[in-house]
Amino acid sequence: MSSARVVITGVGAVSPLGLNVEQMWDGLCAGRCGIGKITAFDPVGFSCKLAGEVPAFRVQDYIPKSSRKSVKLMSRDIELSVAAANQAFINSGLITKAIDPEKVNIDPTRIGINLGAGLISCDLVELAPAIAKSVTDGKFDIRKWGKEGLELVTPLWLLKYLPNMLACHVGIIHDIQGPSNTITCAEAASHLAIIEAAAIIERGDSDISLAGGAEAKVNPIVMTRQCLIKRATSENNDDPASACRPFDADAKGSVFGEASGIVVLESLENAQKRNAKILAELIGAGQSNSINPAFESIEPDGLGIKIAIEKAMAEAQIKPEDLDLIIPHGTGIPADDMAEARAIESVLGTAAAKIPVWPTKSMLSNTGAAGGALDIIAAVCAMKAGRIPAAKNCFRKAVGCNLNIVKQPIEKKIRYALCCSYTYGGQTAAIVLKSNV
Repeated sequence: MSSARVVITGVGAVSPLGLNVEQMWDGLCAGRCGIGKITAFDPVGFSCKLAGEVPAFRVQDYIPKSSRKSVKLMSRDIELSVAAANQAFINSGLITKAIDPEKVNIDPTRIGINLGAGLISCDLVELAPAIAKSVTDGKFDIRKWGKEGLELVTPLWLLKYLPNMLACHVGIIHDIQGPSNTITCAEAASHLAIIEAAAIIERGDSDISLAGGAEAKVNPIVMTRQCLIKRATSENNDDPASACRPFDADAKGSVFGEASGIVVLESLENAQKRNAKILAELIGAGQSNSINPAFESIEPDGLGIKIAIEKAMAEAQIKPEDLDLIIPHGTGIPADDMAEARAIESVLGTAAAKIPVWPTKSMLSNTGAAGGALDIIAAVCAMKAGRIPAAKNCFRKAVGCNLNIVKQPIEKKIRYALCCSYTYGGQTAAIVLKSNV
């Protein structure tokens, strides 16, 4: 049995550059930076006081009235995914019961959902009363916590912070009854979720699938860890727009943020049957797991990234010189950027110095499980517009980096694009897209 071809027919995003894909793309084209001083909490005492925060929105605006009682059980990560999923469905032309129950044009049993999620950190104010109740002589008392503190925690508290609840809430709201899965592989999660969703469609277990990811890293617990491990930059707190500098000689670390990016994947046959607009085709995917024992950084030679790209290129059956665009992971952490650059060059050879490379995290920040999906959406937008915006904050490439970082906007037809990601747990992923323009 031949496998189905998989295409993208809808996109949705909420990011530090805006509450929809259009705002994000316009911001990327203009070189705007969504990074600013943290407002979600007081960052006093943190070495990095910056983050990429999504503009204010009401999640209720993306949910039908009949489902709005569920909002009280939504963490920030869930809210972000709900908003992006609603946009993706509307953008695709698919009508679910949440969009218009009188005009549903889908079979819910043939729609799946695969979302990437991060380690959802709780709101400290929710636990503060319980912690305060569990103190004896100025110290936390585990026995008192079990007897008295836990009584102040609502029994439903945990439901806000389980990673699979992103897919659960979106699935319930839109009546998705097909295969459901959650990928919790940090920064590679949404790429891996998209790959898994595509595989489900290819083998005929669904016709359509919602895929991507969401994560809210603007949290004191998350920021404490990133600052202690020194992944977050301590430079440019007074100049947020210049803080994150992927592949730049003056890079000092990453800046973390929040976002959600979700795409609608569909079998080509199903998309053509309903005369859907086809934004791009997913023609190659690769993944690997190759951990560096010194977990604070990825392997210096980027072996895991190399393996993933090799697999994706082989499946796509294209040559390095066929690529028109590369959107790398590019965090602004010098050692990791160099490892990724080496991996890309080792696979693509001399073509790596010619193919336009466009890192986005200098504008969108490192949004964890959402990052890969945002890059896929950015690639789709670039294909549609025939334009590659300029990279931000890479004025002087790091010594040894031979990638062709885009310094000025490029107008060109983009037929093939490569997006890749990695985690400190060793997971890597790469996806090759083909334009339908």
